Amino acid sequence: MLFRRRKPAGFKEKMRELLWPRKGFLRPIRYLTMRVLRLSASPHAVAAGVAAGVFVSWTPFIGVHFVMAFVITYFLSGSMVAAALGCAAFGNPLTYPFIWGITWEIGHLLLSREDQLAGQTVDLAALFHKLNFTELWKPVLEPMLVGAIPPAIVTSVALYALTFYTVKGFQTRRHIRLMERARLRLAVPAGDMPSI
Repeated sequence: MLFRRRKPAGFKEKMRELLWPRKGFLRPIRYLTMRVLRLSASPHAVAAGVAAGVFVSWTPFIGVHFVMAFVITYFLSGSMVAAALGCAAFGNPLTYPFIWGITWEIGHLLLSREDQLAGQTVDLAALFHKLNFTELWKPVLEPMLVGAIPPAIVTSVALYALTFYTVKGFQTRRHIRLMERARLRLAVPAGDMPSI
């Protein structure tokens, strides 16, 4: 293989890389940010895709997040790639415990169920083992879905605005830079052109 290590990594090296990556924890975030910025779609399409991906990441329906994001993005005339990147960046195994906790608490607050659940316990393992949707809906999915709506709206609108203006500025600067290169190519003979 072309990029394989000469000496395979041992168990200790693999564990160290898993716990503390050599390139750092922020590298994947920078990578996803640059992927979003470099999309060739319009700023609205990119921002709509990211907002749709963030919006559906708040819902408790994990298996269909990407499908839901693609459907919403289609109706908003957004970028499907941006929707997938928004889903993957916002809804991942590191953020799901926080998302579920927030949606659970907000859902119970909005549905006024704090008094009803006092002293009761919900056996989630038994409910998920049976996978009976009607029994799972009332104690788990309903409060999480209702609780997901307010933070989903707030974060998706905020990230739409942030992404729209960031992508618009990036594409404007890139267009100016490309026009400057083209102007230099036309002004300077081919042999005398400086390398950029």
